[in-house]
Amino acid sequence: MEIERKYLLNKEVWLKSGNPTGKNIIQGYLTTDINKTIRIRVMGTLGYMTIKGKTNHISREEFEFPIPTDMAKKLIKKYSEGIVEKIRYCIPYRGKIWEVDKFLGDNEGLLLAEIELNFEDEVFELPEWIEKEVSDDIRYFNSNLSKNPYKNWKDK
Repeated sequence: MEIERKYLLNKEVWLKSGNPTGKNIIQGYLTTDINKTIRIRVMGTLGYMTIKGKTNHISREEFEFPIPTDMAKKLIKKYSEGIVEKIRYCIPYRGKIWEVDKFLGDNEGLLLAEIELNFEDEVFELPEWIEKEVSDDIRYFNSNLSKNPYKNWKDK
């Protein structure tokens, strides 16, 4: 079970917080049905297939397994309905790992942070660079960003 909260970042505070090393990610979506999402990801030199169930508030079933990187690249190129490119930074903070994504391409300018939790009402501290929670805003789901990128609606 994936239990995850999503946040927009205060870009100025984030930029002042240091320059961590990130990993490039390219992910393509084979399906983005409301009941299931099937994603293929290349992260660095590794390939993954992920199947996610329907989101219920901030929780959903998730199954992820490694696949050969060359196969992942072929699947993305041949079958994806949409692609998301980003750089991911993993930031430890107060006993949790925050994943901060700096989006590229059609989603450039978007900075999102995610935190995975053990249960929905788990208490945790927000880093100073967190600005606003967007967990319930479907525009910020990566699967939706692959179809309706940030550049299409950021100023609206």
